[in-house]
Amino acid sequence: MLATRTGAGRPLVLVHGLGSTSQVWNPILPALAAEREVWALDLPGHGPAVAEEDSNQFAGLARSLEAFLVDENLVGVDMVGSSLGGQLVLEMARRGNAGATVALDPAGFWRGWERAVLKSSLTASLWTVRGAQPALGALAASPIARTMMLALLSARPWLLDGSLVASELAAFGNTTTLDALIDDLAFGSSQAGPAANDSGPVTVGWGRHDRLCNPAQAARVLRSFPHARLHWFEDSGHFPMWDEPASAAALILNSTGDTPLGHTLQ
Repeated sequence: MLATRTGAGRPLVLVHGLGSTSQVWNPILPALAAEREVWALDLPGHGPAVAEEDSNQFAGLARSLEAFLVDENLVGVDMVGSSLGGQLVLEMARRGNAGATVALDPAGFWRGWERAVLKSSLTASLWTVRGAQPALGALAASPIARTMMLALLSARPWLLDGSLVASELAAFGNTTTLDALIDDLAFGSSQAGPAANDSGPVTVGWGRHDRLCNPAQAARVLRSFPHARLHWFEDSGHFPMWDEPASAAALILNSTGDTPLGHTLQ
């Protein structure tokens, strides 16, 4: 586990998603670091962080994250996660290791046929990215190519920064634990709840146009975490920090402040 620290103030831990890196937060990092000391993590096996023996399973990543929080004296701090990272921070809340928790389009709530669709969609994306590795820079620079390659993740991929997209696609293709993690996420156990009594409030943010984690799954999160607040990003796909960066930063800062704000299910 590696961490990049920036800003000053109360610690705020950011946990990226499957095959991603800490750079996924770049569109909102300045806004967060203006008010908080931000710890942007690279999970084991992702980006520059070396894989550990059990990093090919969700349980192993959760173990690594919990150990990191203990080692860095960060148990009980506010946490934000995206996708797989959203599931990880919900798991930390369930264990009583988190302060205020914000989960953006969290993984772990697929059911039935959704599992097979997830497996096939992510596997096809992985093959495509690995096959296109030599041309990723050029593809990411093209609004048309970005739109084709990022349909699962963004509602408006043609507006995204090409260099960020190229970096994240390269990381996705180079994550050595990805094949096993896709299987584990698709066919492993669903995320359990609720948050422990000594964890802080839980806020869930969901993009209305998410094509990877169907917005209908938000209701399942609230059944597992009945005291959570739900916020809809009306113009966002799977990554609100890409599609609605100002709104995503505001939700995070408001939900992890002294008087957390939230929205009920609509």
